Amino acid sequence: MSILVAEILGTMLMILLGNGVVANVVLKGTKAAGAGWIEITTAWALAVFVGVIVAGPYSGAHLNPAVTIGLAIAGKVSWALVPEYLAGEMIGAMLGAFFVWLFYKDQFKATDDERGMLDCFCTGPAIRNPLSNLTSEIIGTFVLIFVIFYITGANVNLGIEGDPLTPIGLGSIGAIPVAFLVWVIGLSLGGTTGYAINPARDLGPRIMHAILPVKGGSDWGYAWIPVVGPIIGCAIAAFLYMAVM
Repeated sequence: MSILVAEILGTMLMILLGNGVVANVVLKGTKAAGAGWIEITTAWALAVFVGVIVAGPYSGAHLNPAVTIGLAIAGKVSWALVPEYLAGEMIGAMLGAFFVWLFYKDQFKATDDERGMLDCFCTGPAIRNPLSNLTSEIIGTFVLIFVIFYITGANVNLGIEGDPLTPIGLGSIGAIPVAFLVWVIGLSLGGTTGYAINPARDLGPRIMHAILPVKGGSDWGYAWIPVVGPIIGCAIAAFLYMAVM
């Protein structure tokens, strides 16, 4: 399986299950309506676990442009491979969002809450303050990427000249530690913006929300924050990791 296909499949499954739990909780006419934040954060952690299990042996299961870019900055992934990773992550995120809409199509039709329906695709702020929202995404992504560096270790490279093509990233260390990491970020730092901490996770489904027949706007005025914030956060994590190692 190629890196592109692995990232598409892994990210698709992650978004299907991650955004699927949001739909299950917020849409009208589901059996889990109103279940709350614990259910959402737990299912998102397990969604990452599933995506990593599938993609890990073939691509390292980045499933997130912030992971890919952070590893590339640190010299652990060849920059030549970055476009393939990013393409797989974006395509997979869009496909996953489409399948959430298809699965909950009747519930979307029965729901009048436009903000709730948008939440089934992408993130949004609890209190709209661009600087604070950007800071939340930077810090949340910093924690994700910085800890991933320590989980994966410092001695494995992917696609660097002279080194074997060894998977690195989320899948190379086993899915359970990363699932716990995503879970604690959601529980501790997720309440301000919905913890996108992943540009593809937010942008791909937001594009699908704009394309699919779903009520309400896609809040494009906010869309830059869950893209720019994670990129800044992953860069800070990478440079700090290189400085202290």
